[in-house]
Amino acid sequence: MTDAAHVSSRQQIVVDEVFPHAPEVIWRALTTGEIMARWLMEPRGFEPVVGNRFTYQTKPAGAWDGTIHCEVLEVVEYRRFSHAWRGGDASNTGYGSKLDTVVTWTLEPVAEGTRVRLVHSGFELPKNEVAFRNMGDGWKVVVPRLEATIRQPD
Repeated sequence: MTDAAHVSSRQQIVVDEVFPHAPEVIWRALTTGEIMARWLMEPRGFEPVVGNRFTYQTKPAGAWDGTIHCEVLEVVEYRRFSHAWRGGDASNTGYGSKLDTVVTWTLEPVAEGTRVRLVHSGFELPKNEVAFRNMGDGWKVVVPRLEATIRQPD
């Protein structure tokens, strides 16, 4: 085996959309637990405060119980929201492998409303290949669901 076979590469998922809403409207959907539960997953213990730790629960796999551990890293009201996204287990391969990533939402006012840019970074390939592929496809579905949720009355 060559040294190149041991080299890992960090990858990120990027989804960029423009929604016909003010940044304040998008911000509320990104930082309100009850609304997040409608378009993503129900956060447990969530508050949009730097240092706050919260979790999501998804399908378990192998030695991983399915808990996604998050910590709020950055809050710039109506502009930027970032949190850690950690889960998996080192003994798992494929789905449920150890994951230590960051999700960052950036909001930018534009003539049509708000440009919403999601960057989910820190995927270590090849170890996180399954998560990178699944979440890459998943975020492309979830981000438009954010828009659909905003259009629904509370």
